[in-house]
Amino acid sequence: MSGVLEQPAVHGRSTYGAVVLALAPAGAAPGPADTARAGDDAALVPIRPAGGVLHPRHEAGAAELFARLRAEGVLTALVTTHPELGAGPPADIVVAADPPRDGTAGRDGPDPHPPAASLLLASRRLAVEPEHIVVVSDSDRLVRTAVTHGFGLVVGLDGAGRRGRLLAAGAHLVVDDLTDLDIPVATAPGDSDWAGGCGGGSPWNLTYASLDPPREGMRESLCTLGNGYMAVRGAASESRADGTHYPGTYLAGVYNRLRSEAAGLVLEHEDLVNAPNWLLVQYRVQDGYWFEPTPDNVLEHHQDLDLRTGVLTRTLRFRDEAGRTTRVTTRRFVSQDQRHLAGQETVFEAEDWSGTLTVRSLVDADVRNRNVAEHAALAGRHLADARLEDLGHGTARVEVATSWSGVRIAVAARTRVLRSGTEDRLLSRVPSRPAPGVVGHELRLRMDPGRAVRVEKVVALVTSQDRAIATPAHAASTLLERAGGFDELLSAHVVAWQALWSAFAVATDAGGQQGLAVNLNTFHVLQSVAAAHPDLDAGVPPRGLHGEGYRGHVFWDEMFVYPMLTLRRPEWTRALLAYRYRRLPEARAAARAAGHEGAMFPWQSGSDGREETPRALFNPRTGRWIPDHSRLQRHVGLAVAHSVWQYYQATGDTRFLIEQGAELVVEIARFFSSLAVHDPEDDRYVITGVMGPDEFHDGAPGAPGSGLRNNAYTNVMTAWLLARAVEMVERLGQDYGGPLWRRLGLREDEVARWERVRTRLRVPFLAGGVLAQFEGYEELPELAWEDYRARYGYIGRLDLILDAEGRSTNDYRLAKQADVLMLLYLFSAEELRELLGQMGYDFPAEAVRATVAFYCDRSSHGSTLSNVVHSWVEARRDRPSSWSFLTRALNSDLVDAQGDTVREGVHLGAMAGSVDILTRCYTGLEVRDDMLWLHPAIPPQLPKVSFSISYRDQPIQVEVTRAGLRLYLAPGPAEPVRVNVDGEVHELAAGQIRHFPVAVTDA
Repeated sequence: MSGVLEQPAVHGRSTYGAVVLALAPAGAAPGPADTARAGDDAALVPIRPAGGVLHPRHEAGAAELFARLRAEGVLTALVTTHPELGAGPPADIVVAADPPRDGTAGRDGPDPHPPAASLLLASRRLAVEPEHIVVVSDSDRLVRTAVTHGFGLVVGLDGAGRRGRLLAAGAHLVVDDLTDLDIPVATAPGDSDWAGGCGGGSPWNLTYASLDPPREGMRESLCTLGNGYMAVRGAASESRADGTHYPGTYLAGVYNRLRSEAAGLVLEHEDLVNAPNWLLVQYRVQDGYWFEPTPDNVLEHHQDLDLRTGVLTRTLRFRDEAGRTTRVTTRRFVSQDQRHLAGQETVFEAEDWSGTLTVRSLVDADVRNRNVAEHAALAGRHLADARLEDLGHGTARVEVATSWSGVRIAVAARTRVLRSGTEDRLLSRVPSRPAPGVVGHELRLRMDPGRAVRVEKVVALVTSQDRAIATPAHAASTLLERAGGFDELLSAHVVAWQALWSAFAVATDAGGQQGLAVNLNTFHVLQSVAAAHPDLDAGVPPRGLHGEGYRGHVFWDEMFVYPMLTLRRPEWTRALLAYRYRRLPEARAAARAAGHEGAMFPWQSGSDGREETPRALFNPRTGRWIPDHSRLQRHVGLAVAHSVWQYYQATGDTRFLIEQGAELVVEIARFFSSLAVHDPEDDRYVITGVMGPDEFHDGAPGAPGSGLRNNAYTNVMTAWLLARAVEMVERLGQDYGGPLWRRLGLREDEVARWERVRTRLRVPFLAGGVLAQFEGYEELPELAWEDYRARYGYIGRLDLILDAEGRSTNDYRLAKQADVLMLLYLFSAEELRELLGQMGYDFPAEAVRATVAFYCDRSSHGSTLSNVVHSWVEARRDRPSSWSFLTRALNSDLVDAQGDTVREGVHLGAMAGSVDILTRCYTGLEVRDDMLWLHPAIPPQLPKVSFSISYRDQPIQVEVTRAGLRLYLAPGPAEPVRVNVDGEVHELAAGQIRHFPVAVTDA
């Protein structure tokens, strides 16, 4: 597409079926009213015509654009304030916006309509959904309306030097002239295209119809296959790591530490290790070159990720230098049935030649961590002591060890050749070591047209961290000897995926694009955690097991993932929380070293729970390293405690509290209680030296790294935590808690201090009752948002932009992501009002609305989590805005919204959070006070949402439509479930279906 993308657009490179043109008429320009703020009625400014329907500057370009679109079969519409003038570009339909003040519009033309409705009317008349329509306008008010209502691509036309205003209104793209616009056309109704990929009409298949080397890294992440124990990127099997391909394999919880020197700094870093690459299958026709797919030598290319079965299939046809044509079809899976096993099948077909095909099936141990561009100057060789073995009968084995942590990794690979379903035992097969660290077998296959040959590769991966093994090498070989063939393993794998989807599938009826995004996001979350078990010591990396972003460390993002798991497979959440519990001793030591009590969890955690946050951050805009103070985000401990309590509320698992949960909550409560210092001036407690979730503020202006004073999120969450700690002590009492309290040395005066601190923590406010992000926030100046958008386009990373200008984000009212608004993500407005009331502060409904509006205008949305939180908090205030944020969250990785970051792994928190909005936010589903709460409020774009949950071991089906709520509790001996629907308590008995009306409002 020509034109420059000014900010990552939620549409990606979607294909479209219609274009709506809405421009100011001849002699007119957008007027002052065109700068109205979000929430105003969008309109074209009524202007007295001085010529034709369009300004002369645009007439020729519009005529050329419409003619080209008509030739390509794309529908067109013209929205105009003066349809009666007639002369203008020929469009399929014409829709009248607001008539001019003299009342002439509509006299001989179409009936006028309010401009906010004119776009939707055009959509209806064209019979094309808004998500598949391009809107082009030079009106920032109409641009804002189109974005709010979910039109697929919104293009601003910079006819009057108004690029900044158009971008501020939400335009995905700004062009100077209509001739600059190249619209990608829909190839089939409902077909959606993300980074060259589409669903082909199916919500279960992500497909790519061509090679696209610049975006191969992104595709590899999105086509990653895994089972929670291991994952392999969706890389081409022919290629080793190079500038285009990166075939990474990652094992949950396997880290290694290295030291590097960069820019005069000595940096120590621990990384999730890239394990040996088992995908490698190289081949050549006769004595030709070893084939690698490129746009120049591939005739056809099609790749399909089947989400229902967890199978990646790629088919390509290529013609070699001698003119011989060959078809190659590859299928790949990582077993959900047996977590140590994976398989890859390659089928070769000679189309127009006979002769020899030489195939090498290899395992590559000569790999490094090189997935993140900004880490290119750092050490990346984590594997050492490689042992390469040919075990005979087509089996090769590699064993390596991580250089510092000493984790041994073994990969055993078995290769078989089949013709017509029967193993070929007469083929020529010899051991092969074509490069240092690479081992396998070379096969010489006789090929004839019409006779396909299958090369089947089954692998087993084991590490020294696994339980009940003698050695990793022996275990991998034994697993492989006992494993069935590719087809047998694949069948069991598919059955396992069917069981997962029966628990996790979310049906929306919202259309193919949203359906595919929901399923893809769910799929990748499951691939990252499905092996969660008490014997697997691993947390939830925010980039999954899909790449090396954030070095594979564990952050607070797990808090966005757990709700999706806890209400379906709560045992997974419990196993993953054990990752934090095992690192409690390290957190206690960190608190003591900082002069505090309790446990201080690190912002970034890896193998042993020490603080892994780098002290320097690379700024690609300047090419230099700058200080990183994000380790001051102590709120990660609050997230751990919140996850513990939510798990307990959903399961009633008292045993978990006794064994692990209570100890976590008590030690985190001790830490935050010790952070709180009494200020006798107003008899309040203050917390200083911390950062909130925002990440853009790490201190007062001129004092970077000093931390903030009374961050509202931290203080309110501390009050909540201390209240829960007191409640937990009361719940467990002497019957359960006695031995635990003695072991933890819990004192009565300690509990009494928690009670006092939680009601006397200081929370800052701004004018109008708006919660202040921290003390001193009111003194900061505003950022010139429109100016920065006009100059930089995408401004998600304002910290790097301002640093390059010699400025600091500490100096302005801005946020990378939701900070104060996180409170309204974790709590309902009623809960937050009650919590603040207990602290001695009023927070009326109008203050809630004002707080949401205030911070929505001051976020750069530099984190994918930001769209999740903003969608959530807008769900009751502004549903079109909520849906728009949700669409961005759902598609954020599909369109690579942060600009070439998905190649480093998916954004797991945003993926889980976007699905969670459908299942918890729009249904009002909460678990608290030993009861299920539902308060449905689904937006008009969502016809239905249905899913299953497990509440205290009882399976419940939930379905919400615009008309009502339906609950079904499966038959069984369990007691009835208490359910609060819209403020009224009901009981749902086993085997019972209950229907509840839903009040529909679209405010």
